[in-house]
Amino acid sequence: MNEKSKIISEEFLLFATSIISVVAGIANVQVRNVIGYQLIKSGSSAGANYEEACGAESKADFIHKLHIVYKELRESNYWIKIIKKSGISNSTELDAIFNQSEKLLKIIGKSLITSKKNRAT
Repeated sequence: MNEKSKIISEEFLLFATSIISVVAGIANVQVRNVIGYQLIKSGSSAGANYEEACGAESKADFIHKLHIVYKELRESNYWIKIIKKSGISNSTELDAIFNQSEKLLKIIGKSLITSKKNRAT
């Protein structure tokens, strides 16, 4: 794994652990168990799939795995928006997590574009 990939991997770890922290603070157990669970699943899955992409067996496999990362980040954004709009959590971390997700989406989106261009040549 190159240095840039290691930095991105650390960003995913920070993203997932921040999500866990926010979800742990949701007072309503039923909401935490449903919405919080979905957010933890998608947020941690994005990082796990990024790790898988870094060990991809081919360029096509790499691109496929990055698509999964992108989808999981979009799903995470959806759950974060629900938590924010519904007032389920007043955590000041929510905005930071959303911004982190947007940053990661841009990084992965650019990686996908570059990888597809490189595959074509």
